[in-house]
Amino acid sequence: MYDYIDGRLTFKCPAYIVVEAGGIGYHVNISLNTYGALGDAERCKIFVWLHVKEDAHTLYGFLDEGERRMFLHLISVSGIGPNTGRMMLSSITPAEIQTAIVNADLPLIQRIKGIGAKSAQRLVLELQDKLKKEGTGSLIAAPLNATVREEALSALMMLGFAKLPAEKTLDQAIKNAGDELNVEQLIKIALKNL
Repeated sequence: MYDYIDGRLTFKCPAYIVVEAGGIGYHVNISLNTYGALGDAERCKIFVWLHVKEDAHTLYGFLDEGERRMFLHLISVSGIGPNTGRMMLSSITPAEIQTAIVNADLPLIQRIKGIGAKSAQRLVLELQDKLKKEGTGSLIAAPLNATVREEALSALMMLGFAKLPAEKTLDQAIKNAGDELNVEQLIKIALKNL
């Protein structure tokens, strides 16, 4: 429902922030990773995810898309809820979590509060292949002034295609058609060839 909130940071503590946008103060739960990255900023753009339960609607916020993407991967695993996902992102960085899961580093994963042996094994089992396919660059936010190729690659990765085959297909399409393709045309050609 919400993608991000851009506004004035009116309150900040290690567990949550309040961002005022359009005259409304949004209470957003954050990780220690985001808390540290916010620094002394007076304004912020926070990427959010809305958790809807029967008795509450809770916003979780992340300073960049990569952290949010990792959070969504984590909570997709059975037994890992939003608070546990936030705890994991507070304990180690998203890149360290990704590396630990891809390398099946169970001792590192188990050092995170609330993650036992079974949860660590489940995380590796369910996310290892998915994170390997995405590659290490998947946690880096898309550049603001992206080229047509970068935007198309980002879109293909969001659709679930692995980075390397998508890059090869895009490069081949650009080689065949030249630079006169727009993002939509490039994605359509790539989808036919993937």
